[in-house]
Amino acid sequence: MDQTTTKPMRADARRNRDAIITAARQVFEQGGTLAPIDGIATAAGVGNATLYRNFPTREDLLAAVMAESFHAALRDSRDLEELPADEALAEWMFRVTWQLRIWQNLPTCIAGAIGDDDSPVSSVCAGLTERTGEFLERARSDGSATDAASAEDVFELLTTLSWGVDRFGDDQDRARARVRLGTAGLFSGAARPAQR
Repeated sequence: MDQTTTKPMRADARRNRDAIITAARQVFEQGGTLAPIDGIATAAGVGNATLYRNFPTREDLLAAVMAESFHAALRDSRDLEELPADEALAEWMFRVTWQLRIWQNLPTCIAGAIGDDDSPVSSVCAGLTERTGEFLERARSDGSATDAASAEDVFELLTTLSWGVDRFGDDQDRARARVRLGTAGLFSGAARPAQR
């Protein structure tokens, strides 16, 4: 029997980790995900050793910030289960696209991580892909979505669309229209849901 247990994080260590994630989010918001991370430790009020002890690589840090941001999106997606399957899928795809556009170059980082099982960013994206698959399968079951693409294909498409949303400076209405156009082929003919 495996006796390995994970020790709970000390309160001060947890505060340091949370401060680093908060500072990193601010850096990513201001300069994109490829911004220099040298100042993150200073902004968090910790030393570089503490930063790298918690997050040895940029990908580790990015994954932690992403996980915190996407947790709410996954939680809030429960409200979509009350909608018809096609509308739920359409709204979920918009929400994912809108969320992925939050930091400049995030789509580039995701594209580089997809398929790399050792990437912490890929691990975070797996949760979004799995949820995408649930909405996609539900829409397929009632005949409103085609079998043209896998959940992985759809997530990659949404990542691509998020790049356009970011680069063209879309507001939510324009982003919704872009997602609607870009994902039209996933729906079965006249079953395409009306724009919300």
